[in-house]
Amino acid sequence: MTTIDSKELYEVLAETPAEQNIMLAGKHGIGKSQILTKYFEDQGMKVVPLFLGQMSDPGDLIGLPDRDSKAGKTLFLPPFWFPLDNTPVVLFLDELNRARPEILQSVMDLALNKTIAGRKLPEGSRIISAVNSGDEYQLTDLDPALISRFNIYEFKPSAAEWIMWANKNGIDYRVIGFIQENAGELDGQGYSIGETDSLEKTPDRRGWEKVSNIIKNRENLSKTTFKTICGIIGAGAATKFNHYLKETHLLGAKDVFAGFEKVQTVLEKYNMPQIALVNDSLYQFFEGTTANKIPKNTAENFLAYAQWLRTSKRNEGLAHLANNFTDPHYDKAKLFIINSCPELYELFVDFISEM
Repeated sequence: MTTIDSKELYEVLAETPAEQNIMLAGKHGIGKSQILTKYFEDQGMKVVPLFLGQMSDPGDLIGLPDRDSKAGKTLFLPPFWFPLDNTPVVLFLDELNRARPEILQSVMDLALNKTIAGRKLPEGSRIISAVNSGDEYQLTDLDPALISRFNIYEFKPSAAEWIMWANKNGIDYRVIGFIQENAGELDGQGYSIGETDSLEKTPDRRGWEKVSNIIKNRENLSKTTFKTICGIIGAGAATKFNHYLKETHLLGAKDVFAGFEKVQTVLEKYNMPQIALVNDSLYQFFEGTTANKIPKNTAENFLAYAQWLRTSKRNEGLAHLANNFTDPHYDKAKLFIINSCPELYELFVDFISEM
């Protein structure tokens, strides 16, 4: 089976004419549906996902029979997904090799003639299927005649491609950093049925995105949070991730406000997602701290941090810091800046006016 990565998948989709069907084989949670949906929606085509493994009756796919008294015969009502406006669509037949045999029989005509129960799909419609591959899945054997109706590729997106996507889509920097150092954990390499019970979770790309959503903008994670992560990516991967977090402590407001010069060298190694998290912690500090517990040199260090962002040409970081000033959730921080650090407010105004 020919193996392709994400970049090559986009090229295959562009080169393959609409009358040819594509089948993608691979593990669950590696982004097949995301890439397909985005690609075709960018082309202005509607993507209709059909989860064949969840269908219990052919009527779910082809529609239900109805007696036509005028014609004196039985016709099939169009299924819920059928495009009645004659607009071409992309049918994404997910979990094809989990479907019941009677469902697969209905797919045969669809794959060969783009016809279902006598109704032909609008001209230009496409059919793409996805199948899981591997010994860990309970699968249905596909008929060679059905397989012959598809161009088949094994989809194996690289960890490097995912990291690029993650940076563009706001995945938490700690998740990105962990995967950079442990690429095999992205798709659960090294975890097999023999090592786990039937309900044990293993990591996948969807799982890491869920982990990111939970820990984002949170500097300190509790034991309960760790258990939550275990339920998403499994205890093995979560334990490794937890060890990674303990070894890579992120600087926060207390570190910066205690003395910016002492932490500047560390900050210079941070990327934009890390800087954004530091920025958030600076504002969050005031919301959870009473005025009499704010360190004496906080204003001085806050200003030094912002000036460093500007002089080191970290404009994106400074823009994020200035934007937080307008956030209604940070009213106490805003008052502190106006009353105790007007130079910082002026820096924000000057920076915004120069943009």
